[in-house]
Amino acid sequence: MSVVVTGATGHLGRLVVEALLDGGLPPADIVAAGRSVEKIADLAARGVRVAAIDYTRPDTLVAAFTGADAVLLVSGSEVGRRVAQHANAIEAAKTAGVGRIVYTSAPRADTSPLILAPEHKATEELIRASGLPFTILRNGWYTENYAGSLEQARATGELVASVGEGLVASASRADYAAAAARVLTSPGHEGKVYELSGDRAWGHAELAAVIAEIVGRPVTYREVTPEEHLAELTGAGLDEGTAGFVVALDGNTRDGLLAETTGELTALIGRPTTPLAEGLRAAA
Repeated sequence: MSVVVTGATGHLGRLVVEALLDGGLPPADIVAAGRSVEKIADLAARGVRVAAIDYTRPDTLVAAFTGADAVLLVSGSEVGRRVAQHANAIEAAKTAGVGRIVYTSAPRADTSPLILAPEHKATEELIRASGLPFTILRNGWYTENYAGSLEQARATGELVASVGEGLVASASRADYAAAAARVLTSPGHEGKVYELSGDRAWGHAELAAVIAEIVGRPVTYREVTPEEHLAELTGAGLDEGTAGFVVALDGNTRDGLLAETTGELTALIGRPTTPLAEGLRAAA
């Protein structure tokens, strides 16, 4: 079978390609597609087909997708522009006659107040309206999202957040990549929506303790209010928009929107998800 992985020059997409290869899919049956293909020259050297694509240039998408049994549409990174970009990819998949589209969405995207959910909800609606066979992977939080917090704590001895006692059921990118590879290459997933998350939810006091062990110094979780958090972030040089987005995500965590442990990720990959300490240590 032929599989196209978009976003292959990014963290998740590349890991999906690696998982497909590890699972025995012949390199010639994989198209690794992304903007900066020089980043995946090593994959090309291993026999993987490489394609330069741009979500804003539908012609590049049609060329890359033609002949594919399945396309993994890794959601774009440009918040606020993703719906239009994803619409181009979905239309290109229709034009190219793709057998199935697999999309990386967000937890409970159709009902959640998560700040990231609306663009994912809109994309899911476009996929359903396209008439293409589909699978939706609603990926939970990545442990690697806290690599920046780890480095800040290494320097300051503090983990600062406005999440309160909110919990996060994170898993590593490699876990989510393994699930995507499984869905892309095995039958029985058409029309399915998977809510994927880590096996265990943790709080920021535990995160601080894990970081302390990794960086080799005491780390304290300092809980602040959203208002204090916003002031600290803008005082550190972040623009208002970015700082507001970070504070809103912390609010989502505080409200429990990232805490659900469904067991569906473990069921797909056939093993427990990567523990917080192991995943964060690898990220560091």
